[in-house]
Amino acid sequence: MCKMTFEELSGDYSAERMDTVAKALEEVLSSALPQGCITVGVYEAAKSLNVDPDNVVLCILATDEDDVKDVALQIHFTLIQAFCCENDINILRVNNTRRLAEILDGGGKQGGEPMDLHCVLVTSPQSSSWKDPALSKVNRFCRESRCMDQWVPIINLPER
Repeated sequence: MCKMTFEELSGDYSAERMDTVAKALEEVLSSALPQGCITVGVYEAAKSLNVDPDNVVLCILATDEDDVKDVALQIHFTLIQAFCCENDINILRVNNTRRLAEILDGGGKQGGEPMDLHCVLVTSPQSSSWKDPALSKVNRFCRESRCMDQWVPIINLPER
């Protein structure tokens, strides 16, 4: 059930609210990374979603301006989004892959090779149920966005 204020129902998120969600997303990624709760790459994410979708707490789809014209990538995104919606997995679009690379690894390279940051999954640690206040903020933002029929909200990760 969606309980929202009039301002939230208008569909316009303030810049301050978007910054808060972007910071919360950075916190989620920074805390999930050392726990081994990050899956990076479109194909790796698809495999992980197929094997254990109940363990996925957030799906991040990242693009830059050049990626919008990549038809194959857009098809992958559509399939991943459909799967996530079917399995009640929150989804965010991020429009700054360079900043995402900085958050995840300082440069976006894995063993000298550039990482495929187009899809990033955050999973729940196996050892315990994850109670992260930043994750709660991001999940609440995703729920509120769905109440406004915005199923895949877009977040701008600001440069640092």
